[in-house]
Amino acid sequence: MGISLNPSAILSGQGINVSSLVQQIIASQSGQLNVWQAQQTTLATQDGVLAGMNNNLTNLQTAVAALANPVGALTAQAAASSQPGVLTAAAQSTAITGTHQIVVTSLATTGTLYTASIAAGANTSFLSSGQTSGDIQIQVGGVSGTTRDLVITLGSNDTLSTLASYINTQSSANSWGVTASVVSDANGSRLSLQSQSSGSGGALAAVVNSNTSLTFEAPVGGANAVLTIDGVPFSSSTNTVSGAIQGVTLTLLGQSTVGNPVQLTVGADTNQITSAVNNFVSAYNTVISTINTQYVVDPTGSIPAPPLEGDISLRSLQSRLLADAAYAIGGNGGLVNLASMGINMNNDGTLTVGSTPAPNSQTFAQVLAANPAAVQNFFQNGSGTGFANIFNADLTSLTSPTQGPLSVALTQNQAEQADLTATINNFDTQLTLEQTQLTLRYDAVNASLQAYPLLLQVVTETLGTLGSGTSSSGALVSGGPTLTSGL
Repeated sequence: MGISLNPSAILSGQGINVSSLVQQIIASQSGQLNVWQAQQTTLATQDGVLAGMNNNLTNLQTAVAALANPVGALTAQAAASSQPGVLTAAAQSTAITGTHQIVVTSLATTGTLYTASIAAGANTSFLSSGQTSGDIQIQVGGVSGTTRDLVITLGSNDTLSTLASYINTQSSANSWGVTASVVSDANGSRLSLQSQSSGSGGALAAVVNSNTSLTFEAPVGGANAVLTIDGVPFSSSTNTVSGAIQGVTLTLLGQSTVGNPVQLTVGADTNQITSAVNNFVSAYNTVISTINTQYVVDPTGSIPAPPLEGDISLRSLQSRLLADAAYAIGGNGGLVNLASMGINMNNDGTLTVGSTPAPNSQTFAQVLAANPAAVQNFFQNGSGTGFANIFNADLTSLTSPTQGPLSVALTQNQAEQADLTATINNFDTQLTLEQTQLTLRYDAVNASLQAYPLLLQVVTETLGTLGSGTSSSGALVSGGPTLTSGL
């Protein structure tokens, strides 16, 4: 590289611009640094795309694994009631497909017990005149249930308010299963006892009432739910009935009207199955669409090529995913591949769960409604050769952190970035050292150049003195040397 110096500046003693001169030299050697930094930027961009794809691939595996799960969405059952105001139901995967006729005769109720009203109010003693103590006994579980003895003491628990508090304290401490309160109306105040359990086990009764003015009304409630399922009678202490229908839990909400039984239909949960299939298609399309963006070429050349356009591992991944999506099984009532169920592959490799009929003239929703067992068998089966079984096994390999193509590409990229970083750091260190050495060297040159005018003056004066001297005979010495200044 040519370095420009100003002779006039040198002759005048101004020297040279050391900083500018050194920067010119360093800049001429840093071209390779720009190349390495550009490579680093490219690798970082590729890393971002690869990491995003890897995340999308993991999401796809999650969606496919859900389809392959033998106790997942594809095996989910649902129970639909024709009269949700009478009963609702929830089905587990162990439920058996079928239809049941249910009649709810009565609901399970909790036991309730009231005293007659006391006109004097809740804070007046109900002990008989002249009595300082009394006794009340109640039974939880009806007349054959457990007896709870309430000893009444004057000034302690002889009013409705203090008795209610006493009962609640004893019930909580000794698990009586009873809640007491005071209710008031225009006729006065009453003690109310409420069982904490429904059914016959929660029935209440008053047995003895000595030395008090309290009288109890007839107990209410405390009865089991009564229903028939397909003509078979059932009794339940609660309005949640399990075990009467395999894998189904009933929630009783009201009584059936005469001659109008509830029809309960148990079958595949098409909502869950459809959601799982849609999740798979969405996750699959995200991966395929992202891969496709790396192969979009601008014919004008004005847009830079995608960062992974030449990545061979991406081509391999694309081929495997397309092959997995095209997988087919045998038999299965004609439901042998995605297309036969109305899940069609588009020209770009993505899938569509469409409303247009499949080759067998049915949409996916129609196929699922008509033959949910075949749909499940296509995706998963006992031999592990279902669509989701095979796809999930391949995705396990594709998402492997050590063998998956995207993970391997990421590892290689990161290793290259580490090498480039080390190379750039070493190069920067060398340039910094060279800059220091050049600065010292040219500082010395600059110092000499700045001293040149003074040196030239001294030499000129010295030579001038020599030129004006005389010979030994007194004659002027002529013809002395002539100094020509200049660079």
